[in-house]
Amino acid sequence: MRLTSMLESTPMLILGVESSCDETGIALYDSRDGLLAHALHSQVAMHAEYGGVVPELASRDHIRRAAPLLREVLARSGRDLAAVDAIAYTRGPGLAGALLVGSAFAEALALALDKPTVPVHHLEGHLLSPLLSATPPEFPFVALLVSGGHTQLMRVTGVGEYELLGESLDDAAGEAFDKSAKLLGLPYPGGALLSKLAESGKAGVYELPRPMLHSGDLDFSFSGLKTAVLTLVRAQTEPLPETFKADAARAFQEAIVDVLAGKSLKALKATGLKQLVVAGGVGANRQLRARLNDEARRKGFRVFYPELEFCTDNGAMIALAGCLRLQAGDAAKTAGAFSVQPRWPLTDISRGVT
Repeated sequence: MRLTSMLESTPMLILGVESSCDETGIALYDSRDGLLAHALHSQVAMHAEYGGVVPELASRDHIRRAAPLLREVLARSGRDLAAVDAIAYTRGPGLAGALLVGSAFAEALALALDKPTVPVHHLEGHLLSPLLSATPPEFPFVALLVSGGHTQLMRVTGVGEYELLGESLDDAAGEAFDKSAKLLGLPYPGGALLSKLAESGKAGVYELPRPMLHSGDLDFSFSGLKTAVLTLVRAQTEPLPETFKADAARAFQEAIVDVLAGKSLKALKATGLKQLVVAGGVGANRQLRARLNDEARRKGFRVFYPELEFCTDNGAMIALAGCLRLQAGDAAKTAGAFSVQPRWPLTDISRGVT
């Protein structure tokens, strides 16, 4: 189904609320005019002091940020809150307390406005986020979802029509980035810093394994790669030389990119599809994008990414996912009662089921 045809029905104005972890996101999406405005607050600076996300602090900060961000989005969009047709929010997966804050905020607002709500799967938001781009993919496509604790390959036939092709059996790519960064002595959040450091490293200094690259299936495993980095670190003297850090980061990133790209190409071949969507935080990795763009030129497929600002958690992807769910025929629910699902496999959702 073409995205353009899905959005040609009755125009809808959807408010999106994201609070699954350490970003508070609010957005307004119009099914006819697209994304009107979005605002995001990251808690990275607050959690950096503790070396990682502190769930209680995350929840409290979401409480403080939601209403001011909503006012900002309304002011920037020029729309009135009363014009909103439905409120979409992240039901899961994520931190239970953080999810409860966003869900309660959205449901209370909807109840006060007498508007329906649309609970959204966080990973579905990431999966559909490239549709926010000026040149979106059309269904069907293969999706490489590399977000936080998830690394998955999906065959996406339409909204709510997802077939799992392969997934990480242990550490996801994002977790491997963060854990390896910590081993190299990089501060939180380490994954992005490791990627930047890799740009100054020399290729070929260290050789790291490509786990499951030739396993014959589409599953992933990155815990062994993290262990290989630990082995390199233990062979060094303290403090770790800066050149070692850069070269090790380069070797690590090249291994991750080889596996992600290799498995993605195998998924395209297995499905016979010619479109690859890359979504989630690791989708912002410059080396991964360069590798996939090069493969696309050589092998004749197209690759799509969300804009960089939508690779991280954000309200825009939740508003879009809620809108597409409604346009696809799902029913919104009456505001008021709600529940969250901190653990919620993407394959458990289908059209009309929340």
